[in-house]
Amino acid sequence: MEYRSLRIAQVAPLYESVPPEKYGGTERIVSYLTEELVREGHEVTLFASGDSQTRAQLIAPCKRSLRLDPDCVDPLASHMIMIEMVARRAHDFDVIHFHTNYLHFSVARRLATPSVTTLHGRLDLPELPALFRTFCDTPLVSISRAQRTPLPPLNWVATVHHGLPADLYRLEDHPEPYLAFVGRISPEKGLDRAIEIAKKSGLPLRIAAKVDRADREYFESVIQPLLSHPLVDYRDEIGDDGKQELIGKASAVLFPINWPEPFGLVMIEAMACGTPVIAFPGGSVAEIIEPGVNGVIVDSIDDAVQAVHNLGAFRRSRCRESFERRFTADRMARNYLAIYRALKPHRAERLSTEVRQCK
Repeated sequence: MEYRSLRIAQVAPLYESVPPEKYGGTERIVSYLTEELVREGHEVTLFASGDSQTRAQLIAPCKRSLRLDPDCVDPLASHMIMIEMVARRAHDFDVIHFHTNYLHFSVARRLATPSVTTLHGRLDLPELPALFRTFCDTPLVSISRAQRTPLPPLNWVATVHHGLPADLYRLEDHPEPYLAFVGRISPEKGLDRAIEIAKKSGLPLRIAAKVDRADREYFESVIQPLLSHPLVDYRDEIGDDGKQELIGKASAVLFPINWPEPFGLVMIEAMACGTPVIAFPGGSVAEIIEPGVNGVIVDSIDDAVQAVHNLGAFRRSRCRESFERRFTADRMARNYLAIYRALKPHRAERLSTEVRQCK
């Protein structure tokens, strides 16, 4: 196998900068992967918003991340411009790695440069089977084995769990008596459950989370009335610096989801700090949580409360060790490099009146 350095294009969503200023799982992972590939000597070009920070060559179709741009009305416009920019530069790369869901599928199929797509979102939506049958030859990477469940017969080439830089967070061996919830406020993330767990266990709950426009009504009608409880401390969304303080010093991170979570980045962020995770089952949880080592999987609020009372049984150094063993950025980069090198150049497709479908 040839191990020469590669010319790699990383194509990120434009909703957040790379890395994000605050919330943003996909863009954060793109950043960690990009910087690790640069560190290992590869020639990397990052297509991302203009406020991104990287040691790679940055090509920006828009000046700033679209979620934080008050003038952005149609975010798809900038994404379509970016995909065209990638296509025009395709001959400059050995491989193109897309993180833009399925927006690029038709263009990528017609490029001679090999490409691969990591899917970062949920796949249990009703419109997706027909779409993926149409693009059945597109090489795909899942971020957990569970993510594949709704669409198992696709052209999956690998599963690559997310990874963080080993020195991004440090072990906090002397936690404080509070619980933490970090992420996004939406029905599937279960913040209402987290508040109930805190109330029943008697421990304060510190919340750092964003509210998307689509979830504003849910936040105002369901969550906001719960925030007045004396045990609840609600803060705005935070970035990497704030996570070391909030997650690292927590007795546990609560992850009370009620949906098929594709990955759940906060779980490994907690592990990197040595903080155990109390999680409800669903999606990737069973792949990430090692019960008794880096957390516990519970089936009810009462079980979660019991787990809170048993946190003294965890050795936080073992939790950190499980992160170092399984979820570092250098491991993630090695996995992706193996995928890049296994991709075969292909003949660019001509436009046809027939739409090829998977059987």
